[in-house]
Amino acid sequence: MTQLPLRAQLASALGRSAATLSRMTGRGDGSVIGGRVGLLLEPDLLRKLARDRKLALVSATNGKTTTTRLITSALLELGEVATNAFGANMPAGHVSALSQHKRAPYGVLEVDEKYLPEVLDTTGAGVVCLMNLSRDQMDRAAEIWLLAQKWRRALSGKPTHVIANCDDPLVTWGASTAAKVTWVAGGQRWKEDSWCCPECGGPLDRKDADWACRECTFHRPEPQWVVDDDAAIDPRGQRWLLDIQLPGQANRSNAVMALAVAEAFGLPVEQALPRLREVTSVAGRYTTVERDGRHARLLLAKNPAGWLEAFDVADPQLPIILSVNAQGPDGRDTSWLWDVDYRILRGRPVFVTGQRRLDLALRLDVAEVPFTLCESFNEALAMQPPGRVDVIANYTAFQQIRSEFGRAV
Repeated sequence: MTQLPLRAQLASALGRSAATLSRMTGRGDGSVIGGRVGLLLEPDLLRKLARDRKLALVSATNGKTTTTRLITSALLELGEVATNAFGANMPAGHVSALSQHKRAPYGVLEVDEKYLPEVLDTTGAGVVCLMNLSRDQMDRAAEIWLLAQKWRRALSGKPTHVIANCDDPLVTWGASTAAKVTWVAGGQRWKEDSWCCPECGGPLDRKDADWACRECTFHRPEPQWVVDDDAAIDPRGQRWLLDIQLPGQANRSNAVMALAVAEAFGLPVEQALPRLREVTSVAGRYTTVERDGRHARLLLAKNPAGWLEAFDVADPQLPIILSVNAQGPDGRDTSWLWDVDYRILRGRPVFVTGQRRLDLALRLDVAEVPFTLCESFNEALAMQPPGRVDVIANYTAFQQIRSEFGRAV
């Protein structure tokens, strides 16, 4: 790799020092502050750090942290990989990740949907992985059609190879201006944001996985990769068992996206798939923590589509703790709770906590789901009998729980 200019070297080094100090003093993992310091000293640091690397950018409303981890695990077969493993997915986090692994020839960066155009333009990444778009933090990210439109403009005229989920009409529309697209039939459980054609506004007709606009030519592309229950079907028609350790259909979809990205880097399935099987948890997701004989499995859900996937993973035989905050990283607006169908929780013990527990309690009451209101997560956990319990929390609530257990990963 080309050596960085002296100013960029200094900015990168000081950023790493700031990150280390942040970790040592317990203020955080350093993945944001280190990048901020670096960018303050050298505003063009991300571009300089990205130069001469083979980069993949991963963006979606849900699943991007997990898919980033899976892709990173696969590409380790080829050599050292720089990545923002803990979800710091804006430019400061990208700078920190690339600075920490300054000699890594490969990079896999999770990118916030809103920042994808800027980061793609700055880094010139050769591969972009796009998985899904659904309503999320309307007070920050705005209308998702606008995000898809920004993706279209960002990809137009660039030589980037896009790996995209063709089962999501918004992702398909956003990716369709790219020079090269590998389409993956990754599934779309949450369809409430894509009943209308993003091209002309007409109705989308759906039949099983297929979809097409009734009023224009926009339709589902033919996929090269397919998620078929517990298997992946590659572009050559070969079937591969997805016996990964991460639970749920959404993670099998994430795994197939990762396999398609790995192949774009020249790594065949037979070498990539064993690497995916090594991943057991992602930044605390799916981790089980223990206290006083109670084994709590942690699930993250930040928006309606994410809650739908969390319900798919949760064990219907177990009690469940739900925790919702509305801090900055969560989005202040909790109206999205009304888009989640909580009736699936009927018949199991439900415990509600978090800063916005009353908002969630009202939603459950309307859904006729009995629940117990708790002042804190510790109180909710203490009310469980010894044994297993599932926990579903949104972003800051999830991080608070992780912190109480030493940020298990």
